[in-house]
Parts: sequence; structure tokens; C-alpha cells
Amino acid sequence: MEAANLSVAAAGVALTLGPEACSSSPSPGRVVGSTPGGAALPRREPPVSVFLVLVVTLLVLLIAATFLWNLLVLVTILRVRAFHRVPHNLVASTAVSDVLVAALVMPLSLVSELSDARRWRLGRSLCHVWTSFDVLCCTASIWNVAAVALDRYWTITRHLQYTPRTRSRASALMIALTWALSALIALAPLLFGWGEAYDAELQRCQVSQEPSYAVFSTCGAFYLPLGVVLFVYWKIYKAAKFRFGRGRRAVLPLPAMVQEKEAPHEAEMVFTVRRPTVAFQVGGDSWREQKEKRAALMVGILIGVFVLCWIPFFLTELISPLCACSLPPIWKSIFLWLGYSNSFFNPLIYTAFNKNYNNAFKSLFTKQR
Repeated sequence: MEAANLSVAAAGVALTLGPEACSSSPSPGRVVGSTPGGAALPRREPPVSVFLVLVVTLLVLLIAATFLWNLLVLVTILRVRAFHRVPHNLVASTAVSDVLVAALVMPLSLVSELSDARRWRLGRSLCHVWTSFDVLCCTASIWNVAAVALDRYWTITRHLQYTPRTRSRASALMIALTWALSALIALAPLLFGWGEAYDAELQRCQVSQEPSYAVFSTCGAFYLPLGVVLFVYWKIYKAAKFRFGRGRRAVLPLPAMVQEKEAPHEAEMVFTVRRPTVAFQVGGDSWREQKEKRAALMVGILIGVFVLCWIPFFLTELISPLCACSLPPIWKSIFLWLGYSNSFFNPLIYTAFNKNYNNAFKSLFTKQR
């Protein structure tokens, strides 16, 4: 009986490994062992490739840099009293969402990427927690970008009506709406039974692929704020261009007007009166122009990076459930991590266009020493 079982087992191994594994001279690179009874053992797993190690290292560095850089922005805003106002509260809200992306979402996504065939082995409950935080934090990050763009738009186009008190109330309302809408989109599958994130048979964990939820979530989390930021930046560009052009036309005739009025006086009097007036007005307009141009450029780069990072992912998220088609897993992973990288670029853009942050960073590290 034992001999029969042994022969059956040997035949099963031979069928599994194929004819090459059963030959007496195995090919190079294929390691085949044998037991004392003569049964062949399965081949060893291939070694980890250098490319995989490089990719995992880059993703780990991306997670660490995203977490630390956004945490540095948050600590700076909390410690410096001058930052306890608009628009720094909007920057702080963005940094909170990006810190949560780096701390709660990206590590578990990396674990899923490294598992065999992207199988989820952490259970149904943790799957629901992960997908909920994924949608919540990424949606909040996207809407915070829209809030920053709206604040800049109202500052440039309605600087007289948009007083500091009004600005503070508007920013608080935008932050509250951002997180409330993000929570609604993230928790809708759990609250209303809108699809299932975890598939026990396939051991797969992903955001609900219900077509109606796919339309709702992608429109609420991306396409609606995308329309807002594109419209806002177009209005910012038009308003800034109009104001800069009008400012130049208003300054140019000033020297001639002053010169005509002061001509009857002495030459020294003309020089001393006319020069400070012209220098003050040109300097004031030039400073305001530079400030608004810098702010418009910051918003433009912020929006451009946001669009480039997220649009591939959300296009596939909307199209795939509707047409019942699927991209290769490698492209899904690339688009997903490209979207996550937006949380890394956000604080870089904010601090690069605001010298106050750089000075605050220097003072913070100087005091630490």
C-alpha cells in the first residue's frame, strides 16, 4: 500500500514539474532535489529581482518623505503664531489629509502590492478600514487643493469685499465641507450597502466597483473639484492679467503730470517732490504685482501637478466598472501610486513659493539645536 502511494505521489510530482524536471540531467538554473525515497522536490522560488528591490525602496522613501514633510509643515504652522490665520489653516488641512495618506493608506497599499497576486490576507475588517481611509484622505486632499484655489481667487478678484473676517469664515466653512463630503463618499458603501470592498474567495480588497458608486465617488472626489479648480484658475489668470495691465497704464502718465504742475518751481523742488511720489507709487504697484503673480503661479503649479497625478487613476476608476473591462495590474499600480505622490508634492509647492515657511523652518531647526 505504501509503495502504491509512493508511486502515485511520484507520478503527481512528475506531472506538476513536467518532463524536464524528471530527466536525469536538469537544465541550468533549475534546482531540483530528491528525497531518500527518490521522490523529486519542487523547484525553489526564483530570487528577488534587483528591479523589485529598487521599486520597493523608492516607494518606502516616498512614504517616509510624504509623512515627514507634511508633518514638518503642520508643526511649523502650530508653533508659529503668524501662521494661525488664512490661508495657512487651509494649508494645515491639506497637510493633515496628506499625513494620513502617508501614515494609514500608503503602507497598507504597499503590503498589498508585495503580496502574491495582490491578495489581501489582513481580513475583511481591516480591508474596510483601509479602503475607507483611502477614499477619505485622498478626497480631502483633492478638495483642499480646490479650497486653496478658491481662497486665492477671492483674494485677487474681491480683495475689498473679502475682508480678513470674511476670509476666516469662508476658509472654516470650506474646511468643514471638505471633510464632511469626503466622509460621505468614503463611508457610503458601508452605510448604504453600496457594493462590497472585500472578496473572500479571491482574497481581494479594493474600493467598491459598483457602477453607480463608481460614478458617484469619482465625480464627487475628482471631477467636481477638477472643474472648480480649472474654472477658478482661468478666472485668476484673467483677473490678474487685467489688473497688471491696468496698473502699468496708470503709472506711466504720472511723471508727466507732476512735471507740468511743478514746472514753475525751482529745479530742486521739482526733483525732491516728484521723485518720492513716483518712486512710492511704482514701488507699491510693483510689489503688489509680484505678490499676486507669485500667488497665481503657485496656484497654477499646484493645479497642474494635481491634474497630472490624479487624472490617469480616476479615468480608469470611472471607465473600468462601466465597460466591465480592466487594465493590467501593473498599470493600475502605477496610476494609484502616481495619485498618492500628489500628497508629497503639495507641501513642496506651498513652501517653495512662500519664503515665510523657509524662514520658519530655519528658525525651528536653529532653536532645536
